Order: sequence, then C-alpha cells, then structure tokens
Amino acid sequence: MYTPRFIRCSPLWNDEQGAKLYTISVMNAPVDMGPFLDRLVVVKADRDIDWAGTAHFAIFHQGIAFPYCVLCWWGNDNELFTSVSVRVGKGWVERPERYSFCLYDMEVFWVERTVYIETMYGEHPDLLAYRQALRQDWLSPSQPDSVPGKHMT
Repeated sequence: MYTPRFIRCSPLWNDEQGAKLYTISVMNAPVDMGPFLDRLVVVKADRDIDWAGTAHFAIFHQGIAFPYCVLCWWGNDNELFTSVSVRVGKGWVERPERYSFCLYDMEVFWVERTVYIETMYGEHPDLLAYRQALRQDWLSPSQPDSVPGKHMT
C-alpha cells in the first residue's frame, strides 16, 4: 500500500561534478549517504560523460529490502537516462532486467523534469540555475557544514 516517503535534498549536497543529490527513506529518517556516494563515483566513472557540463541528479533510496542508488542525466536535448544500482549482500549490482527505479523515485523525476524545462530546455540554458533549483518542502532541516566526499556549492 502506498505511503508517502521521506524525501530530502539540500543545496549543500551537490557532488564534485554538480549532481543534485536526493535521499528517500522508507523509515522517515535521514539516509547515511556514505555507501551511496561511493557507488555513485563508480557508476559515473563507468560512463564517458562530461558530468561537470551535464545536468544530472542522483537519488539515494533506502528502500524496504535494499538500498537503491539511482543516477539520472539529461542528454539528446530532452531525454532522461538512468542507471539503477542495488546493494545486494555486500556488493552493488546494475541489473536492469531485475531492478529499476520505483514510483517513489518518480516523484523526484517529476520535479526534475519541471526544473529541467524551466532552466535548461529553452533558448538560454542555465546549468547553475538547474543545480540550484530544489523543491523547498524537501529541504533538509539540518544542513551539514560539510558532507564527506562532496563539493559544497
């Protein structure tokens, strides 16, 4: 049965290449980003993409059964590409025939779609405006001064 999940973001949570980071928790509690950040580095390194020049975001989703690291990036003008990694046992796997994003992640997708249209999919794309645009009611009430392994914007 659908129950809203605890979604959070922060202007301080962009990674070194500008990914906007979101957390989703089934337990309505903060998500430990450490393991997700490690996985994000690996997933991004496996792709030949100019991350610093690409509008992209990641969702660190602590689900009921598994943690999901969802990386999404915009390309070909208006397409949203995705990579979903799931931590099974002690390791992360990408198995699109078995694991994907879920309806809770799609709430973030919809917000990001709107932000992308407003900031990037027009006559004057503004990557900085894209990276700074966050849904206000999802802002983390406790914004840390620093998040290990992350670039502060």
